[in-house]
Amino acid sequence: MRSLSFAAFAAATLVAGTAIAQDRSDWPTDLTVGTASQGGTYFVYGNGLAGFIGEELGINSSGEVTGGPVQNVTLVQTGDHDLGLVTMGPMYNAWNGESELAPGLEHRDVRALFPMYQTPFQVVTLASSGITSVSDLDGKRVSVGPAGGTPGTYWPMFMETLGVDANVSYAGAADAASQLKDGLIDAFAFAAGVPISAFSQLAAENDVLMFGFNDAELPTILATHPDVSALNIPAGTYAGHDYNQNSVAMWNFAVTHADLSESLAYEITKLVMENNDRMLQIHSAASETLLENVGNNGFLPFHPGAVRYYEEVGVTIPDELKG
Repeated sequence: MRSLSFAAFAAATLVAGTAIAQDRSDWPTDLTVGTASQGGTYFVYGNGLAGFIGEELGINSSGEVTGGPVQNVTLVQTGDHDLGLVTMGPMYNAWNGESELAPGLEHRDVRALFPMYQTPFQVVTLASSGITSVSDLDGKRVSVGPAGGTPGTYWPMFMETLGVDANVSYAGAADAASQLKDGLIDAFAFAAGVPISAFSQLAAENDVLMFGFNDAELPTILATHPDVSALNIPAGTYAGHDYNQNSVAMWNFAVTHADLSESLAYEITKLVMENNDRMLQIHSAASETLLENVGNNGFLPFHPGAVRYYEEVGVTIPDELKG
């Protein structure tokens, strides 16, 4: 982990009008949050979170562009990043030593802090392409986001499940959106909290079609991939798109290393969970960053600082998830 802060002391510090009194001797001098590519929800959410932590807790905090959840898990495990945004599918694989980035390394030093939101899987195409379903992507040029990210990991798996043989490429969300507009790819398949900013921008500038999985595809995906659940993206999520989109989703959590200061983990968790209005200013996906969603983690131990906060507010954490 990063070097510790100034010499040990216990002090009351006034930050943003709120008195914070605790021993900060084991707090880092700065804090890095692993996000993902520009144009995706992680980038917006993570940078906003870092700014919020900096404002309220007085730590020099910053978001950093990464390949997404698969890389974020390993960066937290190795101590290169203090916090990471992860989707629980890649997190589960890494926990069991099955990360494609670090195969064989069980990421057992990672701890959960708080739930973020669900990540729906969604495809956008130009309306003129004639592509209306995942099955139509057979033989087409499809960007699936950055290598190592949740969409880059799972979209090829989903397409294989459905017998779709696409020409897959990898790029950040903003780059993939540009490639679609320029006709360099036929479709952009992604996964992020909705509304996905790159999709919103595409919809504002082009005649596009968005979709998840149709009635013939969805049962097969749900039966083959138990780490996802059915989700409906409601009409009106994107301007000009007045139709529902059936798809699947995974939950996202913010995670940290087991060695992070217990008092800092407590303060970060408290800050986020008690200021949902402020989190919503960062991204509308934070509408699911709520206490009621803490239970959507079924395997990753929570950091002791997070456990202390949840128990103070009456949320029960199972013994097996107390890290």
